[in-house]
Amino acid sequence: MTTPLALPGLAGKVVVVTGAARGQGLAEALVLLASGATVIATDIAPDAPADLASSADLPGLAHYRQLDVTDEAGWTELASWLGSEFGRVDGLVNNAGIPFRGRIGEIARDDWDRVFAINVTGAMLGIQALSPLMNAGASIVNIGSSAALNAHHTVAYTSSKWALRGLTHVTATEFGARGIRTNIVHPGYIETEMMAAAPAIMTDAQLALTPLERTGQPEEVAAVVAFLLSDASAYVNGAEIPVDGGFTSSAGVKYMSDIIKNSQKTT
Repeated sequence: MTTPLALPGLAGKVVVVTGAARGQGLAEALVLLASGATVIATDIAPDAPADLASSADLPGLAHYRQLDVTDEAGWTELASWLGSEFGRVDGLVNNAGIPFRGRIGEIARDDWDRVFAINVTGAMLGIQALSPLMNAGASIVNIGSSAALNAHHTVAYTSSKWALRGLTHVTATEFGARGIRTNIVHPGYIETEMMAAAPAIMTDAQLALTPLERTGQPEEVAAVVAFLLSDASAYVNGAEIPVDGGFTSSAGVKYMSDIIKNSQKTT
């Protein structure tokens, strides 16, 4: 395991990360541990991932808890344990999520409901359960998607991430007076196990539309998440931050611009 990036302003904070067994969630947990935070890494898997289990040399403290984010009783149990163990929660990263590539004409109701249960309801239940343990200075970070900023064909996934934007802004408004901040990060095409099954043509199209002309790494998302949890972002609330190499900023214009530029070279 390579040494994760360490950020200031996180030492001693108690942070819960969902979906932390792999990919972005694991990267977020490791960056927080490298920064000296106490991390409660949760996932549906019964056992902690090997990288988390071998993180004892990092300055933070890791705890692994099995959690199904759609299970309200599971959140209640976690909140009770956190209250007795630490007396507070300083950060919550609602990272757990699933993709589903069905289009509007083919999506089944059960698949739609499952995607929303994990991607939206799971985050809402986490906020409900853990916010009573939060004090001024605490931070909630929801993990959205570039699909929440434009119209991807994946109807259930895209719609769920748009809904998560709404949850983010409601929570930022509701909890602001308590000094609790809520923000959302929108990863673009990040190289994780979730994206490994994507067809090659999808990767090629993504690169053609992304100004940085490369895919992203989980650690690059994790660094932004850690910043939003840290004291360095103390006046950032209700923000939406894309981590996508400029994909949503360009909105397809890069592709058109490259075609025009290349055509001019040949004339």
